[in-house]
Amino acid sequence: MIRTVIFDIGNVLAGFSWDEHFRNLGYDEGMRRRLARATVHSEDWKEYDRGCLSDEEIERLLVENDPEIGQEIRRVLADLGGIVKRWDYAIPWIRELKEKGYQVLVLSNFSQKALRECWNALDFLPYVDGGILSFQDKLIKPMPEIYSLLLDRYRLKAEECVFMDDTQENVEGARRAGIHAFRFENQKQAKAELEKLGV
Repeated sequence: MIRTVIFDIGNVLAGFSWDEHFRNLGYDEGMRRRLARATVHSEDWKEYDRGCLSDEEIERLLVENDPEIGQEIRRVLADLGGIVKRWDYAIPWIRELKEKGYQVLVLSNFSQKALRECWNALDFLPYVDGGILSFQDKLIKPMPEIYSLLLDRYRLKAEECVFMDDTQENVEGARRAGIHAFRFENQKQAKAELEKLGV
């Protein structure tokens, strides 16, 4: 029996719209791809979410990935306000689940900078019952410790939880922790997956 529904944030409850953000800054497709390789698609981007380095230290790491476009990388990072996009269904979906008696949590790789600068797109957060944003605990998915911490902190039984994430390796991490989990594709598909579990 499921008692707790756990959501990832990026591309589940809100859009991770880096390409749109780069386009709004005036960059063509080639430059957007190059910027992405140096930033959001690089291993170093995870350091934002882990929260162990300062923004300045992370900026240096990202610029080192493609020094030739250092100025453009710094411009992209100066304000991440457009990188997360609000999705209209988030609040109604959370409220619907809570009205049915489910606890609703978030478990997301998320940086303090993005939380601060994208707050308007994260207006669903006051409606959830808690959760973990990675930078706060210096852990990121799919590290086993982040799933254990969530279970311990909220005194959850893994088999009574379901987790959805758009990244398969994070889904697998949850399954290894004993949590029911599936890869999120869209809301309709996710609701169908939840229904299979009686939610």
